[in-house]
Amino acid sequence: MTQKVAIIIGAGPAGLTAAYELLQKTDIKPIVYEMSNEIGGISRTVKYKGYRMDIGGHRFFSKSTTVMDWWLKILPIEASQTEKITIAYQNKTQEIKATVQAEDAKETDLVMLVRNRKSRIFFLRSFFDYPIKLNKNTIFNLGFNRTFNILFSYLKTRIAPIKNEKNLEEFFINRFGRVLYRTFFKSYTEKVWGVSCSDISAEWGVQRIKGLSISKTIEHILRKILRLNSKSIAQKNVETSLIERFLYPKYGPGQLWEEVAERIQAGGGEIHLNVGVKKLFLDGNQITSVDLGNAVTGATERVEGDYFFSTMPVKELIRGLQTDIPSKVSEVSEGLVYRDFITVGLLVEKLSIRDKDKSKKLIQDNWIYVQEPDVLLGRIQIFNNWSPHLVQDISKVWLGLEYFCYESDELWQMSDEAMANFAIDELAKIGFICKSDVLDSTVIRVPKTYPAYFGTYPKFDKIKTYLERFQNLYLIGRNGMHKYNNQDHSMLTAIAAVENIRDGVNDKSNIWEINTEQDYHEAKSHEKSTAKKTKPKRFFSQSIVNFLRKIGL
Repeated sequence: MTQKVAIIIGAGPAGLTAAYELLQKTDIKPIVYEMSNEIGGISRTVKYKGYRMDIGGHRFFSKSTTVMDWWLKILPIEASQTEKITIAYQNKTQEIKATVQAEDAKETDLVMLVRNRKSRIFFLRSFFDYPIKLNKNTIFNLGFNRTFNILFSYLKTRIAPIKNEKNLEEFFINRFGRVLYRTFFKSYTEKVWGVSCSDISAEWGVQRIKGLSISKTIEHILRKILRLNSKSIAQKNVETSLIERFLYPKYGPGQLWEEVAERIQAGGGEIHLNVGVKKLFLDGNQITSVDLGNAVTGATERVEGDYFFSTMPVKELIRGLQTDIPSKVSEVSEGLVYRDFITVGLLVEKLSIRDKDKSKKLIQDNWIYVQEPDVLLGRIQIFNNWSPHLVQDISKVWLGLEYFCYESDELWQMSDEAMANFAIDELAKIGFICKSDVLDSTVIRVPKTYPAYFGTYPKFDKIKTYLERFQNLYLIGRNGMHKYNNQDHSMLTAIAAVENIRDGVNDKSNIWEINTEQDYHEAKSHEKSTAKKTKPKRFFSQSIVNFLRKIGL
């Protein structure tokens, strides 16, 4: 009997997870085709002259026990750190298992580090805690009048929230108040997406911000003050934006995916780099084969398969289908928007900016959101603080300066030298460095990093409905589903797809439900019928009063 084959388009987290899971749970052979020359997609680790860069910064944290187990099976926690933390993220059995794995890994580099998370906002040439805290530092930096307006605006929103949120702006205002939204969310978000928050679907906030709000933030701070927060690495009851510790591969996220790729090949799967899928051929409701193009040799080849997993951008997938596409589907597909990404790796002798502890050469942040409107710089990664093993010379500071743009923008069209000089000028302008301390730089461009929730996205269901007819085609991952998934969500879509195949389940709705706040959507669908019956929710609980007393206000 001939072994069945799964063609997997893309070697990012979703594609590699699908390949690995097929080998573990089925007798189907996975063959992965990756158009670039690197493993890991945007979760790869870029190597430059002995230094390593993490594209965007990847925290290895998930509320999914399945994903946490999966990661630790590949890279156990470093043995030297097991005494400092609680490893039990599921139960005592898992705690013992994780500890044993870590001890076995003592002499190897194939380990996870446990990292403390610190991220802040840089605004008004000052640092603000992220998420924002109502402490003396915040009030001093903002000024009393602005702080009072933020509190008043928040209370006003709690009394009279916006009904039927239609866009991201209304989503933010309902959770943080209009003044706080305009102060800390509007400028940065629009810098990321290049459009007004009022033009972005509220669904983006549902998937990325989820349950975070002022009340959640205050509750988290109170629990921390009272030492009620769990020490478990899982932190299951903590909102994702409030997570204070996370796992991180010793040599960056790409280390994990490179190890997964080796295991896939050792298990009988295939991975081909520099090979992109150009066309997909059909027979009725089945995909039968694909045409491949080799980016190095220019050669083309047609290969057949039984199952097809796509992580390629939906727009490119629709273009590649060799059939008559309904005009309404094509219009939606061609109207999908992607935001592109540039990281400038910058090696400097030292930072000019200092934290409260002036004696420390390096501030402790993993990353910093740059809210300043007079620069295009969106975020700063300090790779020394992600893992010291990303930095060849730990006496130097290794930075990632992040810019968000479109491929048609002037920023994207700059030469590497011009882009690096532009980033250096902006970082010096806001006081982070002296230009004379710059030692080296490199520029990494990543197209289609962020699938956008505007353009024709509100009509995306037309594409979903159309593609559902192809029974052996599985859309997974961020670009594969045009859904702003984190790494763990992308993995879960792949796991669900493989389990559907194994169990003979044709319904793919469980894949699309991953990273969807069902309670939110259910609430939205019933909002109209309950609006007249529901009294406005008032909010100024005793917990806030206690919190204000605790911080001395």
